[in-house]
Amino acid sequence: MNFSEVFKQSNQLCKVSPDGKYLATCVQYRLVVRDFNSLQIVHLYTFLDPVMHMEWSSDSLFILCAMYKRGLVQKCQIILHLTKTHDLIVTVWSLCTKSVSYIKYPKACQKGIDFTADGRYMALAERRECKDYISVFVCDDWHLLRHFESETQDLAGLEWSPNSCVLAVWDSCLEYKILLYSLDGRLLSSYSAYEWSLGIKSVAWSPSSQFLAIGSYDEKVRILNHITWKKITQFEHPATIINAKAVVFKEVEKRPVVGSEDLSIHQLTVDNSLFSTQSKYEITQLPAQVPVIKPDPDRANPKIGISALAFSAGNHYLATKNDNMPQNLWVWDMQRLSLLAVLEQTAPVRCFVWDPHRPRLALCTGNTKVYLWSPVGCVSVNVPVEGMDPVSPLCMPPHYI
Repeated sequence: MNFSEVFKQSNQLCKVSPDGKYLATCVQYRLVVRDFNSLQIVHLYTFLDPVMHMEWSSDSLFILCAMYKRGLVQKCQIILHLTKTHDLIVTVWSLCTKSVSYIKYPKACQKGIDFTADGRYMALAERRECKDYISVFVCDDWHLLRHFESETQDLAGLEWSPNSCVLAVWDSCLEYKILLYSLDGRLLSSYSAYEWSLGIKSVAWSPSSQFLAIGSYDEKVRILNHITWKKITQFEHPATIINAKAVVFKEVEKRPVVGSEDLSIHQLTVDNSLFSTQSKYEITQLPAQVPVIKPDPDRANPKIGISALAFSAGNHYLATKNDNMPQNLWVWDMQRLSLLAVLEQTAPVRCFVWDPHRPRLALCTGNTKVYLWSPVGCVSVNVPVEGMDPVSPLCMPPHYI
C-alpha cells in the first residue's frame, strides 16, 4: 500500500469532498483545499480564530467552517445561535440571493436537524410548551411544508431515509421508542422493544432504505423492514462466540528483535519503523471469549450498548460496535441475517468506515495502523506518520482505491 507525504491538520478536521475531487484540511486558522489526485493546494483560506468544525456541502461547492469562540460560521448555509431571551433560533443564509430567513424554536438535541439526500427538504426538531414538534421545510425558498406534533416524550434525534421518503424519529435513552413519518407528516408506524430500561443509543438506515438498524443499551441491534416496519431479526453481542459460521480475527502484536549490527545513527534518529510494533491477524478457534468491560453503574452515560453501526454500500453487510466490548468490531451478513466476522483489536476501536463502492471496511484504534476487513480476510497496515503520531478518524472518498 502506498502513502503520500504527511500533511498537517488540527482537531482531526480532514474530509474528502462528496464528489471525491478535493481534500480539505484545517490547520488552526487556515483551511487548505487540495486536489485529491495530485494533492496540490488549489485554495487556501485564513480565518479569525481556529476552526473547530468543518463540513462539505452535498454538491462539493461550499465548505462550512465553524469558529465556536466567536459564535461564527463562514461560507455557510445554517447558523444556530441564542437570542437575548436564550431561545434558540436557526438562521438560514442564501448564498445565491443573499437573503436571510429565521426559524424559531429548534430543539437542542443529539440530532435535531437533517436534510434529505436530494437536498430538497429539511426536517427540524422543535420544542414548544414542553412538547416535541417537527417542521419540514422546502429548501428552495424555506417555506414550511408540514408542521406536526411528535409522539415522543423527549425527542433525541431524527434522520431521513436515503430515498427521502421516510423520517425516523427516536426518543431519549430513557424510553425505547422510534417513530416513522412520511413526508407529509403521517405516522407510518412506531416501534418499541421494551420498557423501563435504557433504550435507543444509535440508528442507521441501509443505503437502499430497505432496512433500519436500531442499536440499544441492551447490547442488541434490531432490524426493521421497510414494508411492515416490523422487526425481522435482532443481532446479539455475546461474550462467548459459538457460531460455527463466524470467523474471529484476533490482532497479535510483535515487536521486532533488533541486533546491534542493524543499528546505525541514521536508523536511530530517522527510521522509527525499526522499533515500531508489527501486528497481524490470527484466526481464533471457537468457542472464543470476547473481552468485556463492566460499566460503572454510578456514572452517567454508561459504556454499554451499541454506540455505532453502519451498512456497507451494497447493503450486504452491517458493522457494529458494543461499548462494553470496545476492542471488538462485529460484521453481520444481511443476506443470511447472521454473524459473519468479529475483529478483536489490542486497543479500543475508535472509528470505522465502509468503502463507498466495495465491501471493504477500514478501522483505526488510535495507533499508527489502519486495519482493513473484506470478505476474503483482514490485514494490518502500518501508516508512515512522522513522529509516530496516532492515526486520526478515517474518511474515504467516493472513488477510494
